[in-house]
Amino acid sequence: MQHVFSLIPGSIQAILHRLNRFFVGKGLKRIITIGISIPMLLPTITYGFAIIYSFGKQGLLTKLFGMELFQIYGFNGLLMGYVIYTLPSAFLLLNNSFGYIDKKFIIVSTLMGDGFLRSFMNTILRPLVGTLGGAFVLSFILSFTDFGIPASVGGTYSVIATQLYQVMLGTIPDFNHGSVIAVLMLVPAVFGVVFLHYLEKFNFHYETFTVTELPENRLRDFSFGMLSIVTVAAIVSVFLVMFIAPVVTNYPYDMSFTVQFLQIALFSGTLVEVYENSVFVALVSAGVGTVISYSAAIINVRTAMDKRIKMTIDLFAMITNTVPGMVLGLAYLLLFNSSDLKGTFLILVVCNIIHFFTTPYLMAKNSLAKLNPAWETTGELMGDTWIKTIVRVIIPNSIATIVEMFGYYFY
Repeated sequence: MQHVFSLIPGSIQAILHRLNRFFVGKGLKRIITIGISIPMLLPTITYGFAIIYSFGKQGLLTKLFGMELFQIYGFNGLLMGYVIYTLPSAFLLLNNSFGYIDKKFIIVSTLMGDGFLRSFMNTILRPLVGTLGGAFVLSFILSFTDFGIPASVGGTYSVIATQLYQVMLGTIPDFNHGSVIAVLMLVPAVFGVVFLHYLEKFNFHYETFTVTELPENRLRDFSFGMLSIVTVAAIVSVFLVMFIAPVVTNYPYDMSFTVQFLQIALFSGTLVEVYENSVFVALVSAGVGTVISYSAAIINVRTAMDKRIKMTIDLFAMITNTVPGMVLGLAYLLLFNSSDLKGTFLILVVCNIIHFFTTPYLMAKNSLAKLNPAWETTGELMGDTWIKTIVRVIIPNSIATIVEMFGYYFY
């Protein structure tokens, strides 16, 4: 049940509503966006250690408050870790879709006398039904398959990811048993695709799109902006200890300042080489992955291809995120064990593109679905080919989404 509570935290919708409907200033919006995206830059196993060093018996926040706020091992730690883990991905999906909502309908709804709730339901929530469903499914799958967080703060609260790890990478590896568990973990992907396919009937597009700024209300905007800052500060505070531990002698027992750990890390030739390799793999993965995921989304949304093929693409997109990275790595290791790809950067790129395919694909799919579907027909009547229309019209109108897709793949 812990996965259910981590799906699309209520704060996401509230923060996005403040960022996109209220005028809080570009600088503040940028700070909020960066703050929410910070956890995406870290491997999930660091989430658990950050929670331990922040809320444990000797944790930073425990010492600041003078008491242990809650028991971090078990359900509580998993809940906090999963919420922080799924927040950036869900935020990116929803924030991207908010950018394709025409705000003039919000103004029209207000002028027509609609109340706040009615206006919110019709002009904000209604256009985001498909994206909310995608964020829900994605958050569930991410929580369902993650191993890093339960490995560090799970305690005796066992989840399927840790069970899979024990079976496949335990003292006596049992790949047959592990394969069965891995296949069972694919089941949510099937239900996810069916659910998203059902929500597609609620999707609609704008015939025309206008850039409209909403009226400014300083008191309202300042209040909601501060609430967003508090929410982001709560998330960042969990990782604050990561910036303190490297510059103290022995956290949390000896808090005297030292730079020896930074010197060892910065002047280590091995670390520099590894860092360069990581950046290179990330750049190649981001470039190729963005092209592939965006192309798949265009084929799904902007063509008249058979629905069964489109559902197959959706199913593949869901499955790539349903398989834990550990299982995917072992699968590629066994598949390419006797090939020239073994031990090369290329196999890392392929693995990254497939494993992180879901979120960029959903981002592109949701944004492309809101663009006018008549653009291709108009381009054809004017003598342009489908490819030319994509290059000249579709891509320029979704360039912000492409940049976010690249950023997600890179990080």
